Amino acid sequence: MKIVCAWMYAIGQYGFPPAIENVSRALRDMKEMGFDYVEVEGIGYENLDQVVDQRARIRNLCNENDLRISNFAVLLPDVISMDRKVQQRALDYFERGVETARYLESPFVWIDSYFPPLKIEKGVLPTEELVYGQDFRVIVPDEFDWRRFWDNFVTSIIRCNEICKNYQVQFLIEPRVGEVISNTDAMLRLIDLVNDDNFGIILDIAHQHAQKELIPLSIEKLGRHMKYVHVADNDGRDNRHFEPGNGNVDWEEVFRVLKKNRYDSFFAVDLEQLTDLREKFLKSKRFLEGYAKKFGL
Repeated sequence: MKIVCAWMYAIGQYGFPPAIENVSRALRDMKEMGFDYVEVEGIGYENLDQVVDQRARIRNLCNENDLRISNFAVLLPDVISMDRKVQQRALDYFERGVETARYLESPFVWIDSYFPPLKIEKGVLPTEELVYGQDFRVIVPDEFDWRRFWDNFVTSIIRCNEICKNYQVQFLIEPRVGEVISNTDAMLRLIDLVNDDNFGIILDIAHQHAQKELIPLSIEKLGRHMKYVHVADNDGRDNRHFEPGNGNVDWEEVFRVLKKNRYDSFFAVDLEQLTDLREKFLKSKRFLEGYAKKFGL
């Protein structure tokens, strides 16, 4: 089993997004905890610029500590903007991020599925601040047209995938609660429309459990299109990201169906900002190692 320390550790310990001077500290922490694989993220234009500028330092640090980057996030919500100039700027930055992922030898680049342009009456968008367990109230503006937005969204995802193909990295999208792609069947619809094996899905177990999905059935439905797994737990009601075992996800059946579907890619521990975060990442790593041994993953 290839167990990853997700970038949520860096965010939880050093802020959202972590200042560039703390990236080295976060990576060293991950190595000290015994992780061989790590995620890195560029969050928004300013932070992405900083990560791109420091990419040689990041690669050298990974090499010195025998760390491998499993996934690089280029998080720019403007890639799905309906404003062509705004979107093009984001796509240009996205390409810089993909080029950096290639330089860092990451096999994957991923984005979130982002929120549609609704009016937020209650709650905070996760692109602005990471707040877990919150409720949302949204207003659909009179000028909003779902069909036009959806067509633009799909076209944007196809363009991102083509950029990734040009740099020979695979492109993934992470569905999250309340976003454009928030459940298994929406994932499958998007997969059919993109229609390219270079494109795949991150199954975030905590997000989908909070979305009221039956996770073993989601795994069965997604099959080979599921190329990466984020591991966290919750009670199936609130969108929290607790350590596995501190919730009611049926992990036994999750791992059995993953084995049935011959899943052999990465498992990233992806916890929110919790007290004793380091110990909970270590506990989650041990949890995964136990199931790896049990199911031969």
